[in-house]
Amino acid sequence: MSFVTQLGPHLPFLRRYARALTGSQSSGDAYIKASLAALASDTDGFDKDASPRLALYKYFHLIWSQTGAQLEDKFGGGDQVADFRLQALAPIHRQAFLLSSLEGFTTSEVAEILNASAEQVASYLSEAQTEIESELRTQVLIIEDEPVIAADLESLVTDLGHGVTGNATTHKEAVEMARKNPPGLVLCDIQLADNSSGIDAAHDILQDFDVPIIFITAFPERLLTGERPEPTYLISKPFQESTVKAAIAQALFFHPNKAEAAA
Repeated sequence: MSFVTQLGPHLPFLRRYARALTGSQSSGDAYIKASLAALASDTDGFDKDASPRLALYKYFHLIWSQTGAQLEDKFGGGDQVADFRLQALAPIHRQAFLLSSLEGFTTSEVAEILNASAEQVASYLSEAQTEIESELRTQVLIIEDEPVIAADLESLVTDLGHGVTGNATTHKEAVEMARKNPPGLVLCDIQLADNSSGIDAAHDILQDFDVPIIFITAFPERLLTGERPEPTYLISKPFQESTVKAAIAQALFFHPNKAEAAA
């Protein structure tokens, strides 16, 4: 089986991870391109005994560790937002946090990817969660037409110490709620109650407010086409609470307004 066949299904999600890791779509994609170019020219570093997904992330981190600084300089990565935030959170903590919470790897798998012990990874995860959550409190707008899912998200958000401005079930309702009570974060489904689009709602909200948006949807492929700018934060349904928590922390971590305030 060719590398394209083995790795193709996992590349959209590696791109999502790289963007969340760097805080920039262009920088994240630059790392992916460098990894694939290296793999095409030399497969010795690719772990053929591991599952294709685990081996792909492991190889990505090998390239990350070898070429990270050069790529940041070349592609203009290291956004100011990330620069401010990364002063407070060590990169290895962020990597472990995202691999576990956003990508769903087990502690032992994260340890293999990062070439660390399980004990080290457990420590990284604990420290990252504490550091991120300690300074990120905001008001959240939930755009979700399924009552049970909306209630789960509200409970999750309040457990993290955030407030909820409301739960919208349609495009129109979402925009009206945002204008009435400007949120600091939006959790957004893409298919809403009246067949309107959460994507359109998010677009209209962004016309008025500079706010991070996390898409939570059963149709992630609609947003991972590569044909237009893609959301940095995209979660598939059914979701794990830990995944949503990680995405919330990362979205607020990299948001410009938060970073400017910290500066």
